[in-house]
Amino acid sequence: MRYLPLTPDDRTAMLSAIGVSSIDDLFVDVPGPAQRDGFVDLPRVAGELEVERAMSKMANRNVSAGSVPFFCGAGAYKHHVPATVDHVIQRSEFLTSYTPYQPEIAQGTLQYLYEFQTQVANLTGMPVANASLYDGSTAMAEGVLMATRVTRRNKAIISGGVHPHYVRATETVVHAVGVETEALAPAIDAEAAVIDAIDKDTACVVVQTPNVFGTATDVTKIAEAAHAAGALLIVVVTEAVSMGLLKSPGEMGADIVAAEGQSIGNALNYGGPYVGLFATRDKLVRQMPGRLTGETVDADGERGFVLTLSTREQHIRRDKATSNICTNSGLCTLAFTIHMSLLGETGLRKLALLNHEKALATRDALAAIPGVEILTPRFFNEFAVRLPKNAAEVVSTLADHHVLAGVPYSRLAPDAGMDDVLLVAATETTMDIDIQILAKSLTKVLGA
Repeated sequence: MRYLPLTPDDRTAMLSAIGVSSIDDLFVDVPGPAQRDGFVDLPRVAGELEVERAMSKMANRNVSAGSVPFFCGAGAYKHHVPATVDHVIQRSEFLTSYTPYQPEIAQGTLQYLYEFQTQVANLTGMPVANASLYDGSTAMAEGVLMATRVTRRNKAIISGGVHPHYVRATETVVHAVGVETEALAPAIDAEAAVIDAIDKDTACVVVQTPNVFGTATDVTKIAEAAHAAGALLIVVVTEAVSMGLLKSPGEMGADIVAAEGQSIGNALNYGGPYVGLFATRDKLVRQMPGRLTGETVDADGERGFVLTLSTREQHIRRDKATSNICTNSGLCTLAFTIHMSLLGETGLRKLALLNHEKALATRDALAAIPGVEILTPRFFNEFAVRLPKNAAEVVSTLADHHVLAGVPYSRLAPDAGMDDVLLVAATETTMDIDIQILAKSLTKVLGA
């Protein structure tokens, strides 16, 4: 059989070689509730036409983000991606290229990575950026590991405003190498609690702005407190467009910036692939993970590009590597770079301002509904509200009426005791009629 090349004897020999008695033994670390007992409810055998029809019927049960009023954010944002972006990235020289190990035949790839780094450095207000990491959460994890190497300390303080998924992804990575994390309790505005938690053992302080509740914070005071204790400040940004309007992390004293670049050039894509942004200060560059593309001149004096200060395990001995991330989101990186090039600085600032204006209009409409409390004091394009009912139930009811009202915080942190909190995001794709429909539908569901 073409697709079943292994016999039972082959499988038995392989299991014996790795020291387990069954395939199930390979999944012992996966929690029981995450494992499926038996097959999914699908026919074992079906023809191609039957499969197409069955899958299409299942797909039609989905409500796409572009077909209804859409207010979901929480780390993944619906922005308009110009058709030019998809047109360029689907050119064969971009779509099929892989890693630029041989600079003499990869100048195009190296140049767009260099341009990407320049854009990220300008956005974040930092001197140097790499190219690149998987996504925002892995960038945060790599930032924590980098900080422990730089400070030779072993504890990370994580603000209660950091996205819970980022926290869990980071804990998974850094705990494996013995790094201690102290994740503070969820907080709409976490500045004071973060400063109070810093001590002499702190390697780094991780904050997010705008945070998971949408709160935009000038983290300058946190940076000062961290530096006074000999710690580094890591600033996480999940909404890259916000950097077109808000003070940059570099201006606020960040030592490391770990961000998600999905908002620029990349669609929601069912949650991925996305693209991690990572920037730092010059003096820390040798501890920065991932690729760094540099500019040079060739033997004829012509401008050229090469990989420099390569610290990944693919490039140097494993024990000398700063990171084991062995690929990058190259096509997503290119999409980011194309979109940024189309926008330019003026376009990005206008886009960011439009996002903020749409969020303000949404905030005002919801604030007028009896029983709805606006929790976020200052925000970019996302804010949290408290509802008089369970937020997840309200979202589910509204989804049945083709309104995607936002993300219940309980979906991100089920045990936080914030079942009545809803995260609402608005972007340039939000129309005035969408806001009206949301307000009218929410009023009806709440019985206000």
